[in-house]
Amino acid sequence: MTLEEVVGSNSTEKKMETVSQALEELLVAAQRQDCLTVGVYESAKLMNVDPDSVVLCVLATDEEDEDDIALQIHFTLLQAFCCDNDINILRVSGMRRLEQLLEEDTENGNSNEPRDLHCILVTNPPVQPLQCQALQDVSSFCEESRCRNQWVPCLDLQDR
Repeated sequence: MTLEEVVGSNSTEKKMETVSQALEELLVAAQRQDCLTVGVYESAKLMNVDPDSVVLCVLATDEEDEDDIALQIHFTLLQAFCCDNDINILRVSGMRRLEQLLEEDTENGNSNEPRDLHCILVTNPPVQPLQCQALQDVSSFCEESRCRNQWVPCLDLQDR
């Protein structure tokens, strides 16, 4: 292994950690401002009605979800739609961490069934748009990834 490979891999790990933290901050801020849409079907409906308001699509899975063919088909369709509409996409592993981040809003009152966190959209309404550094950081990461021909970058959210 060369020095460049060692230094490069270390900086890549730090970059991924920074982007993961920015994503967590963004999701919490968006939830507080009611700018999150959670669920595969809910996300598809919103993108059909108002794709211009969507600034980020987070597709989340864990290892046990990899064999879910229906979910993978939904992801493929959502990714294609996002690419066609210039919407940033992230693939994320770490469903438990997502549940922790969004826990206060996952209780459905009468229902004990948890929400579907496999797809999360961050919207940026024209009235009172999201103004946070985390959104800029995540968007920059997605843009850099596209420049490296990685159209759907992947992040791993770590439990805390």
